[in-house]
Amino acid sequence: MAHDYAASVPHAATIAVYPGTFDPITLGHQDLIRRAAGLFGQVIVAVAVAHHKKTMFSLDERLAAVAEVVQSWANVQVLAFDGLVTEFARSHGACAMVRGVRSVADFDFEAQLAGMNRALVPGIESVFLTPDARFQHISSTLVREIATLQGDVAQFVAPSVLARLQAKLHSGV
Repeated sequence: MAHDYAASVPHAATIAVYPGTFDPITLGHQDLIRRAAGLFGQVIVAVAVAHHKKTMFSLDERLAAVAEVVQSWANVQVLAFDGLVTEFARSHGACAMVRGVRSVADFDFEAQLAGMNRALVPGIESVFLTPDARFQHISSTLVREIATLQGDVAQFVAPSVLARLQAKLHSGV
């Protein structure tokens, strides 16, 4: 019997939230957003205010960088959030939160986080996606560190993000 792949077509009413600090957004993030956009009717890339972290880029800079690299996906929206991501997801009618998992270490943390999120908001599922093998080693933390030490990060970020990184580092801010 043939399998009906109609389920792979995103339903317009399904909303997923992909939260993160995106400091900066990497090709790994973009890969996950692209794939989530194919699974869900709408994907909200939720850029965290991140009071708990010292970010290289301001919230406005991170929002602009993310918006620039996702502009070709009509069903992807970029919004800032502060506070609990579960409350943000609930307030936007999301049915799922997308989380990237690169390794077993990531999975251990993400599984614990998914359990806590499920306890807080039982109606929102955590969906784990692994990035394409070309991007599994990329992290924003490593990109920032390599760029700060004058290393070449062009293979890890979009050209527009690379330009933002170089401008930030050359401005000394």
